[in-house]
Amino acid sequence: MMVNPKDVTGKVVNKIHRSLFRATNGRIGGNVMGMPAVELVTVGRKSGQRRSTMLTAPIVDDDRVVLVASWGGDDRHPIWYLNLRDEPKVEVTVNGRHRDMTARTATAVEKADLWPIITRSYKGYAGYQQKTDREIPVVILEPR
Repeated sequence: MMVNPKDVTGKVVNKIHRSLFRATNGRIGGNVMGMPAVELVTVGRKSGQRRSTMLTAPIVDDDRVVLVASWGGDDRHPIWYLNLRDEPKVEVTVNGRHRDMTARTATAVEKADLWPIITRSYKGYAGYQQKTDREIPVVILEPR
C-alpha cells in the first residue's frame, strides 16, 4: 500500500500541535486561523484504541462544539470522522476544559443553517467544499 504524503504530514503536524497544546494548556496552539483549537479523542474503529486529533472548531458554546470533516478538501473523509461515526462517544478539550460528548453528523437542514456561520469563521471551508465532490460532513458534539 502506498503511503499518502498528506497523511504523513498531517500526523506529524498533529503530534507537534498536540504537544504544544497540552504542555501550555492551550496558550500555544489554542487558536488556529481565528478559531479555537480542540483536541478530539475518538476510539479507533479498527484498533479499538484511543486516537487523539487536533482540529479547529468554528462554533463552540456551552451546548455544543461544531467540527467540519473537511480534510482540506480531500476526496476522503478524515479518519477521525470515520471513527466517531462508528463510535460517537468522544472526549474534547477546548479552551482548557475537558468534556465528554456525543458526536453526530448534522442533518442537511442543520448543515444548511450552520454553514454560513462556519464559513464566516473560516472562509477556507467553502473552498474545501469546492475542491471535492464529497459532501463535507458537519459534526455536532453535544454533552453526554
